[in-house]
Amino acid sequence: MSEQKHRAGFVSLVGRPNAGKSTLTNALVGQKVAITSSKPQTTRHTIRGIVHRENSQLILVDTPGLHRPRTLLGQRLNDLVADTLAEVDAIGFCIPANEPIGPGDKFITSQLSRLQRKPLIAVVTKTDLVDRAALTRQLMAVVALGEEVLGEQGWADVVPVSAADGFQVETVGDVFVSHMPESPALYPDGALTDEPEAVMVAELVREAALEGVRDEMPHSLAVVVDEIVPREGRSADNQLLDVRVNLFVERSSQKAIIIGKGGARLREVGTNARQSIEALLGTRIYLDLHVKIAKDWQRDPKQLVRLGF
Repeated sequence: MSEQKHRAGFVSLVGRPNAGKSTLTNALVGQKVAITSSKPQTTRHTIRGIVHRENSQLILVDTPGLHRPRTLLGQRLNDLVADTLAEVDAIGFCIPANEPIGPGDKFITSQLSRLQRKPLIAVVTKTDLVDRAALTRQLMAVVALGEEVLGEQGWADVVPVSAADGFQVETVGDVFVSHMPESPALYPDGALTDEPEAVMVAELVREAALEGVRDEMPHSLAVVVDEIVPREGRSADNQLLDVRVNLFVERSSQKAIIIGKGGARLREVGTNARQSIEALLGTRIYLDLHVKIAKDWQRDPKQLVRLGF
């Protein structure tokens, strides 16, 4: 029997905001590399999660949710998605099982249809939130969407999955691998992401800051890591990193929300983020958070550049 050829390549997960892309990335990789939040529009960077298997390697490119842009930031995010999609080997379009297919899904499908000859895989997420009859109806609706927009060939594959309870996570991986080119591994064994540590630290602080905050905040919050430096004069077995982070909001009312009464909320953000960052960096840290106002930064090209967009 011939030996199975090694496959490796890039898969981009796309979909409306909050369609389960980041949660699926984390489930496939088996560790937290993408931030997950119930707030739409939380992912702003192309985070790659790397899935190592015996005969394959998948590099998952987690893009911001595709949407119709309303601000300069929104347009930059959509441009980032378009650039990313041009470079991947296959695309997984995440459609939640518990939400009816709407104009947003048609819009994204029509955008994807322009990507000539790339395998388009429909991934029906959050199947744990519906019963079997509802899932069957959604799968049929997704198949119909593919035929209507992409032509009679439709999707390359349709796969239901639940990242929350692990249902078919391995299967989704198998399907993605089947569309990858034959290739040696592209990243060293054990690597989980190629994001610089500072970007991931900023994302973890952002996730903690967004937890439980009202809907208007996500777009208005930018997080920039100022520095990550070892504390001087510590022995090798008692290391401590000083992590200084700035949180930028657009208005003083938002600054008050993030800080909370008597600084209580900011302390809570710091405690939650510190645990995740220590797990990521594998060492104890001192986390120093500062909240600053950058007025209307989403619409200001100079400030967008300064904040890393």
